[in-house]
Order: sequence, then structure tokens, then C-alpha cells
Amino acid sequence: VCVVLILFAIFAFATCGGYSGGLRLSVDCVNKTESNLSIDIAFAYPFRLQQVTFEVPTCEGKERQKLALTGDSSSSAEFFVTVAVFAFLYSLAATVVYIFFQNKYRENNRGPLIDFIVTVVFSFLWLVGSSAWAKGLSDVKVATDPKEVLLLMSACKQPSNKCMAVHSPVMSSLNTSVVCISEIPEKAFKRRERVANHFLMI
Repeated sequence: VCVVLILFAIFAFATCGGYSGGLRLSVDCVNKTESNLSIDIAFAYPFRLQQVTFEVPTCEGKERQKLALTGDSSSSAEFFVTVAVFAFLYSLAATVVYIFFQNKYRENNRGPLIDFIVTVVFSFLWLVGSSAWAKGLSDVKVATDPKEVLLLMSACKQPSNKCMAVHSPVMSSLNTSVVCISEIPEKAFKRRERVANHFLMI
């Protein structure tokens, strides 16, 4: 089970903590010289989107409008990655103990008891992290939806100008992180159940 937890934890913090993405928009003004058909907006972990700024044409001469994405999902993202990293380190340490120090682990109830308590704590943290990050990811998706970003632009409020989404963010890796979150508490619970059974047999 520890090996499975290690793999899920790696996928979890790697897919979220290492994420970088972007979108591309197009603003086609009536006066073609004022248009910008390739507006690139890049964002990344920890998803402090309100700090992601970009400039777009106003279609009113050379004047430019400076905008920023909306929202801040850094707290949920960073909490999730932190839990994933510590879960990885603990699972790695537990695996070493199980393999190389099994005799000492079984000498008394202290080892299994500590393992039981830590597993329960991590199960709780994963459940909290899963709820927080799932909501945070939903907010990130909304804030980086090209249709939502186009609504921020004054030029796009004029019917004579044509605003389009050229490229949407690829969220597949972030979706993977959510799947990993949902699996880890279940695996940890099964492990906790086995430890509980161990106590009952003593």
C-alpha cells in the first residue's frame, strides 16, 4: 500500500506543483492596425491569478487596456502540494521501516500505534485538501476560461469588434491531480483498517 501511496503522492504534487498553462485571445478591431490577433496570457502554480496581468487593445487608437485575471487559489493549491509532499516522505520512510526494520516494528505496539495515528492524520488532511483543491481548481478553470476573460475587455463590448478565443488552457494534468486526491484517502483508510485489525489480534 505504501508504494501505491508514494506513486499517488508523486502524481499529485507533480501535476499540480509543476503546472504551467496559458490561453491565447484575438481582438480584431474595425481599424485593422489597432488589432491584436495573438494575446498570450500565461499562468502557473500557485495560481495567484490576480497577479497575472496583460495588455489588450481598446480599438480606440493606440490606447491599451491593462487587465488582470481574477481570483487567488494559491492557499488551496499550496496546502494540497504540501500535504502531498509530506505524505510522500512519510510513505517512503514507512516503506523503509517495513522492509528493513520489520522486527523492531513488531517488537511492541508503539510502532503500529504511531503508524496508525499518522495514517489517520494524513487521511484527514487529504480529505480537507481534496475539498479545498477541488474548489480551487474549479475557480481556476472559470477565471482562465477565454470567454470569461473576453468579458473583461472593453473592446469586446463593442459589436463592431471581433473577439475570439484562439487557444484554451490545457487542464488535463490538473484534472489528474484531483483524481489522485480522491484515491489517496481510500488507500490510506484501508491501510489504517489493517493496522486496527492488528491491534484487535494482540
